[in-house]
Amino acid sequence: MNEYDRVARSIRYIAENVHEQPGLAEIAGMNGMSKSHFHKMFRRWVGITPKNFLQHLTAIEAKQLLGMGNAVLDTALDVGLSGPGRLHDLCVNLEAASPGEIALKGKGWKIRTGFSMTPFGEAFIAETPRGICRLAFLDTEKDRESELATIQAEWSGAVITRDDDHAMAMARRIFKTMPVAGTDPIRLLVKGTNFQVKVWRALLAIGHGELSTYREIAGQIKSPKAHRAVGSAIARNDLAYLIPCHRVIQSSGGIGGYRWGPTRKKAMIAFERAQAVAKVV
Repeated sequence: MNEYDRVARSIRYIAENVHEQPGLAEIAGMNGMSKSHFHKMFRRWVGITPKNFLQHLTAIEAKQLLGMGNAVLDTALDVGLSGPGRLHDLCVNLEAASPGEIALKGKGWKIRTGFSMTPFGEAFIAETPRGICRLAFLDTEKDRESELATIQAEWSGAVITRDDDHAMAMARRIFKTMPVAGTDPIRLLVKGTNFQVKVWRALLAIGHGELSTYREIAGQIKSPKAHRAVGSAIARNDLAYLIPCHRVIQSSGGIGGYRWGPTRKKAMIAFERAQAVAKVV
């Protein structure tokens, strides 16, 4: 098992066992490593210590993001960050598939698909010539079969190949702590209505370590009464993490729903918030 896989497994373990408050020795032992070696490796990859990650995840779990409006997570964690969007971790270009491309179902395209481990579990990634069209987290073998079948159905005109090495390379780029200078933006290709695309673009404006609410997103796209429709559009997002629907919570401060599970959502919020704090402190 390489370092990336060890760190990814450790993040998932901490998130799944936050109530037991696993210590450094336990997590390092699970990886067959000494405490000092594991500590250095985790910090090198994630940008924070295992203890810091656990502390932020614990705060979210304990306080359930109590607060209101823009200050929801700031109130919960008392970290005093301000200014949306200043710590964006990903530079992405989002384009909508044209009606012609949708009708032709990718005819003439080659689409590379594959599976890779990430800090938040195994993921399926599919990339068209115009950008990544799907990133989904998996929990069972059946999920693997379902994702492959979905891509085959949606892009039946394309030649679809499997390339796990390419998927792993993309995953490491996507889930890297901060972007590499000079790296081209990650391109995304989405299929959706004009309203859905507006919502997804608004999600991209939420900064790394920041949160928004369904009502706030509705206001940003000039549809203040459409927060329920915003929720529906967010649920239709096929690009987990890249289009950060995990950064949207309820106005009451509750975590809210998440297509890939509330535990994973909490882990993502804690992961990003801890990184954001580390970059400021």
